[in-house]
Amino acid sequence: MIRSPKFWISMAVFQVVFGLTVFGLTRQYYIHDPDNSRTGPTALRQPSLERPDRITESRLSQLDMSRFNQSIIKDPVEISRQADESFNKKEYGRAADLYQRLLKLDPNDVDTYNNLGLTLHYLGRSTEALGKLNEGVGVDPTSQRIWLTLGFVNSQLGNTEQAHTALTTAVKINADNEIGQSAVKMLENLP
Repeated sequence: MIRSPKFWISMAVFQVVFGLTVFGLTRQYYIHDPDNSRTGPTALRQPSLERPDRITESRLSQLDMSRFNQSIIKDPVEISRQADESFNKKEYGRAADLYQRLLKLDPNDVDTYNNLGLTLHYLGRSTEALGKLNEGVGVDPTSQRIWLTLGFVNSQLGNTEQAHTALTTAVKINADNEIGQSAVKMLENLP
């Protein structure tokens, strides 16, 4: 079967795009990271100038893929999307790591404090969760959602007085919206 010139041109374009994509995704692995202070067997090694005849399974296992993936993603929108996706999949450890990365990028984002606090609570790190939620309240005391989450976490821990205070604050901000109604219901269920 003889192929048309359009087919061969599209194949050539595909090969170039594919090659550049692979290069773009893998080049970060080979760039020296001056902030990388790790040493020992888990540290990234400088690439060998030898080209292997073929990639073996053992050479693939040498790649630190988690570091590779995290070093590529620098877009806060993408990090946020992945954090939310991990949270929804109940992958709370990964979600917490991503939310912490977001806080480093924007330490004034109260929604990230809220999400990180709730995630830490689900990880069983409730004291740390309360700390992050209180930091978030300090960033924006008018954020109704963080007051609701603070009330929820406190109620789960049996801190009735703190839960009452936080939920009452959420209701005072706006009792008529969905968050305010949730706070009202939680208040009704407090002992």
